[in-house]
Amino acid sequence: MLEKLERLILLYDFYGPLLTERQKQAIELYYEADLGLSEVARQMGITRQGVYDLLKRTERTLEEYELKLRLVAKFQEEQKRIKRVYRILCRADNRGQPWAEEAIQVLAEVLEIDDRAEGSEKGGI
Repeated sequence: MLEKLERLILLYDFYGPLLTERQKQAIELYYEADLGLSEVARQMGITRQGVYDLLKRTERTLEEYELKLRLVAKFQEEQKRIKRVYRILCRADNRGQPWAEEAIQVLAEVLEIDDRAEGSEKGGI
């Protein structure tokens, strides 16, 4: 379930601007504000079943965008490659390579790694 939610949020981050205002509102209230179907229905002025149907249609729409554009898949592959380079550079830095420190810092920024937690992050990626 958590994996499905993470995927939906990622799809929404990429394709949210392509959705209608009503679709965005439903996603934001249900998933981001963590409201129940009844609460979303009340706020949107539709039935609980209407909210459920709208959310399912919106999820399908987001998946269809991904099938056509593949932006999320490309992003995830890019992240994997960047993390791999980061691990390689961390090993090089441990061998005293002076150029590795700056490269590690740049990649840490790209990956949003907190250097203060460097000890746990370098090995954990």
